[in-house]
Amino acid sequence: MDFLELVKKSRTYRRFDESKKLSKEQLETLVEYACFTPSGANKMPLKYITVTDEKVKSIIFKNVGWAAYLPDWDGPKDGEKPTGYIIMLRDTDISKNTATDEGIQAQTIMLGAANIGLGGCIMGNIKRPELAKELGIDEKYEIALVLALGVPCEKVVIEPMDSEGNIKYWHDENNVNHVPKRALPELLIKEL
Repeated sequence: MDFLELVKKSRTYRRFDESKKLSKEQLETLVEYACFTPSGANKMPLKYITVTDEKVKSIIFKNVGWAAYLPDWDGPKDGEKPTGYIIMLRDTDISKNTATDEGIQAQTIMLGAANIGLGGCIMGNIKRPELAKELGIDEKYEIALVLALGVPCEKVVIEPMDSEGNIKYWHDENNVNHVPKRALPELLIKEL
């Protein structure tokens, strides 16, 4: 698959086929991609926890928010929940300035997931203190992001942003997720 097709395939998915379990090896491979990404000052301050255990997945599920633009939707129902998670942690002994690394590594992991037929959701709406306590995460680590992963069971359609500039994604009557995107001429302000 060419790179543009891979980028288009790497959408945010929030509903998964729970009958198709992820393996620890699959999640480990996705985290391994992070080992080879650029890092500010080459400090590599991000660490990871991979999760396939059912009990731990339920703890994570209750400590994340699923879709701010869909206030009437509480997240995936039974049978559509993620079959794996990757928790991204900031190792504060190394650096507290990790925003750039977080973006690079999260996107690299998601592109890797799309490349092997998986999908996911990069989640920042997290009850961090509660989740850290329930999972027994050492205080030197701060939860940066949670990546929810699985085999998608929903359709996501990219469409042009409307004339009013509405950026909110939405579900239609068939539960298709519509995601408006700005067009290239709106993003590219000058060519020199």
